[in-house]
Amino acid sequence: MKRTFLGLVLSLGLVGAIHLDASAQSKGIHGRVKTKDGAPIESATVTIVSLGRSTSTSGDGSFHFSNLPDGTYTIRIKSIGNGAEERTIEVKNGKATAINVSLNISESQLEQVEVVGYNSHNSKTVHVGKAGIIDRDLPQSVQIINEQVIADQQVNRLSDALKNANGVAMGANRGGVNENFYARGYSLGGNNIFKNGARTNNGGSIEASTLESVEILKGSSALLYGGVSGGAVVNLVTKKPKFYYGGEASMRVGSYDFYKPTVDVYGPISNKVAFRVIGTYEKAGSFRDQVTSKRTYVNPSVLYKISDKTDLNFTFDYLKSDFTPDFGMGTVDGKLNNEVGRNTFMNVPFAFNRTNTSNGQINLNHKFNDSWNLNAIASYQTYDRDYYGSDRIQANKNGIAPRSLTRSKSNEFTANQQLNLTGTVKTGSIKHKILVGADADQSHSNAYAYNIDASNNIKVYDKKLDKYVPTTTYDSIYVFNPSQTAQHLVSGNGLRTDMPQADLLTKTTTDIFRYGAFFQDLIEVTEQFKVLAGIRYTYQRTPNSEKYTYATNQSEEIINLDGQKNPIGAKVDKAWSPKFGLIYQPIRSSSVYVTYANNFTSNQDTM
Repeated sequence: MKRTFLGLVLSLGLVGAIHLDASAQSKGIHGRVKTKDGAPIESATVTIVSLGRSTSTSGDGSFHFSNLPDGTYTIRIKSIGNGAEERTIEVKNGKATAINVSLNISESQLEQVEVVGYNSHNSKTVHVGKAGIIDRDLPQSVQIINEQVIADQQVNRLSDALKNANGVAMGANRGGVNENFYARGYSLGGNNIFKNGARTNNGGSIEASTLESVEILKGSSALLYGGVSGGAVVNLVTKKPKFYYGGEASMRVGSYDFYKPTVDVYGPISNKVAFRVIGTYEKAGSFRDQVTSKRTYVNPSVLYKISDKTDLNFTFDYLKSDFTPDFGMGTVDGKLNNEVGRNTFMNVPFAFNRTNTSNGQINLNHKFNDSWNLNAIASYQTYDRDYYGSDRIQANKNGIAPRSLTRSKSNEFTANQQLNLTGTVKTGSIKHKILVGADADQSHSNAYAYNIDASNNIKVYDKKLDKYVPTTTYDSIYVFNPSQTAQHLVSGNGLRTDMPQADLLTKTTTDIFRYGAFFQDLIEVTEQFKVLAGIRYTYQRTPNSEKYTYATNQSEEIINLDGQKNPIGAKVDKAWSPKFGLIYQPIRSSSVYVTYANNFTSNQDTM
């Protein structure tokens, strides 16, 4: 299906370039089409005018024409957003003259844009697959939510984007603290979410303003990523710097005093360095009384083109998210009750949740030649959460619900390093797409426990002590109409507004170290029949945790125990993760496959 839309393309200093490197192979023309900043242009149309032969560039921008007789040929290159250009190339003795084409595009040249519809992302290289394999060659289900969908739907959170993914759903958002997703019956948790290929934390609800696309690789992915659950892995691809000036400023407004300004600016610093900065601020109320949220997010990035074959990308983002924890309307006598107002706020008036997250990444890509590529990633992430409030409400049949307080704080630092080497080789007529890689994670987390002052809590009579003593109940609330809560409704205790003192009690520190190495080969036996085989070994070590008590200023080890309560020292997990798949492609746009793989996740409880 093909549709043509007429109009001008508006841009801020739109400048592009095409680089054609034509080289000789047997009686043909081979080349690669790139942008000014060296990025390959996929799906550009290259035509030999006199012969009427056309081809499209592949994912790396390459094209070729084979079995051409000697002569002079006019080559026409067309790419949406980069215009069209013609050059003459002479083929002599089976060799083509190398030619470079630079093209500056003006608005007036883009008088027509052709949009060609195609079935799916079958020919797209999937970043989450690591090996540079196109979608249709993967023996797994892949779904890509692209930038256009994210923009059209005005996506705010990752959960909004994943509504477009079948088989993936948000299973919980407890108190609005963080979004937890499920796929194919498995909880994705924090291990199954990645940003530009590196593991990231989903705490604080991931901001979507920087997303270029979201890739979902469904099924087993332990071969590539180690300890992940079997439902799916989600890779967030963020927007990158560009070597031409541009930007966007937007303002979203909505119900319940929602507003969100966003700024996105990018451009070159030099002919080798480009930048991009994305920032947003969000403030909103809620249909629930007293519930508010404030979010500040910034995402700067820098791209350094070291050479035509090597680039280095620095990315950082920071999110500060403060909001009122909201656990919903609760239950009455164990059931939902329509008489409880939808707007009724059940938490204590001082309840708060403060989350700060940051991610930093250095991503190196080096192309040795047309066949071999190296990708190296070093990244870190931090997650800090400070919470105080009352959790879920469960009222009795009279609508009286006791409220107890919870005070918690946690912080986490995780570092990740990985190397991925991909290459293409041939053994006779059989083509191999090889991936060799290794990765490592180091996680350091602290969990804080508090002692909450209970002196003003609801008191009950203790016969042994012959006096009233405090309980764990902060107060009680009349869920049908909290504003009318009176002493006779809650056994002599009215609603409180004070915030009890909470003193640090203990800090528990836990470290986890994980290492893995893997090998994968996509074997192209014929154009229709392919085999994918690979294996991974993962080693994970969890030393004894350390518990620090503030009152005594003393530290102690929390000993890992086996089933018979015997000390086992550091907890060690080892796993082999094989994968084998058969792929049959009766036509170029479709694949039928059968695959075997396994997954594992570490049991966090002591044995």
